[in-house]
Amino acid sequence: MLLVKSVCGSAHRYLQHQQRREASPLPALLQARLIFLISRRCSDLLEIDVVPIFDDHHTDRFGVDGCGSVEDADSAPTRYMQKAQTQKPLTRSRQTQHWSESETPKLRGATSGDQKTTAIVAKMQSLSSFSVHPLLILLPILSLLKISSSQEGFCSAPSILSADRPLYWKVTNPTLSPSHLQDLPGFTRSVYKRDHALITPESHVFSPLPDWINTMGAYLITPAMGSHFVMFLAKMQENSKSGLPPIDVERFVFVLQGAVTLIDVSDISHELVVDSYAYLPPNSKHSLNSDASATLVVFERRHAYLENHVAEHIVGSTDKQPLLETPGEVFELRKLLPTSLPYDFNIHIMDFQPGEFLNVKEVHYNQHGLLLLEGQGIYRLGDSWYPVQAGDTIWMAPFVPQWYAALGKTKSRYLLYKDVNRNPL
Repeated sequence: MLLVKSVCGSAHRYLQHQQRREASPLPALLQARLIFLISRRCSDLLEIDVVPIFDDHHTDRFGVDGCGSVEDADSAPTRYMQKAQTQKPLTRSRQTQHWSESETPKLRGATSGDQKTTAIVAKMQSLSSFSVHPLLILLPILSLLKISSSQEGFCSAPSILSADRPLYWKVTNPTLSPSHLQDLPGFTRSVYKRDHALITPESHVFSPLPDWINTMGAYLITPAMGSHFVMFLAKMQENSKSGLPPIDVERFVFVLQGAVTLIDVSDISHELVVDSYAYLPPNSKHSLNSDASATLVVFERRHAYLENHVAEHIVGSTDKQPLLETPGEVFELRKLLPTSLPYDFNIHIMDFQPGEFLNVKEVHYNQHGLLLLEGQGIYRLGDSWYPVQAGDTIWMAPFVPQWYAALGKTKSRYLLYKDVNRNPL
């Protein structure tokens, strides 16, 4: 607040100096815009109400805020008028470009003898007579000061989660193309390289899944790119049913949207809703059924057997898994499968608050398959740096340098496949 008062005080002294100069050659409309913006910033920052009133010549679109949004022509001045006491309508001479004494904007909560009121009034009277360059410099300074003094930060964005947007909504309703690139029909953020791939929603290709009923699938990661596992999206429709994976292939299912019914090898039914999952051991008879729309992300791999170790059927939910220690790191980690030897891969849920990042720049023998569930950030893969957001899929080959930082205004969460518990030979 001391900085705010210092800047406004400096602006006041500068305006007093400018009063002795000739009237500005600025067009009347532009001057009206600048007067409104300066008064708006100063009134907000100093927590008093400065209410410039505009004549009929200046009612197009005044309300441009610090983050670039534009208010309606009538709403911006009206909002400030409602905050002030009843006052005489003001007019202004277009020839002199000055406020007359009878046109002085009134201030709420100030008396006629209040020196603070007199100072602010003097600012308003002199606003129309100073040059454009200091105005253009002062406006962003006041905007930044207002933002920095608030709790919301710069250009606050709405949360990904709201009352009408369920968990992981962005994954199933992705941004296919930024608005400024919609005239480039060939644009995609997808990248495929020898040791990594970024597969983004605008390049998904859906087709009927083999052995599934009324289900469309998009294969995102397959051995054709160098992986030893498969990752795909399954969009189930009304009266849909899954097929079985090949012999000796294990399956992990995670629900992104809707609900499905899992019937396991013991003919027991399990209701899987969003954020729920199931692990199906190799050669385990089961089916997934849906009476309405549902979206799943599915991982499959050929199981690497260990003698005397048998993987078991698992059904769970992310919120039921405990947070684990992450020495030297700040992110939150949950593991959805047991860490014991029967399981040759695990699925991690990793949460990052805005600004948090991986401390370790990882290079290891494990492969990864990643689906960003919430938020946005920057992912380093090899020598490349990729902006990523909810709905993006990443494949990471062994030993590719990898690192992530969360950006934006909301938490980042991603789901990560990782092979474990097996000798790389």
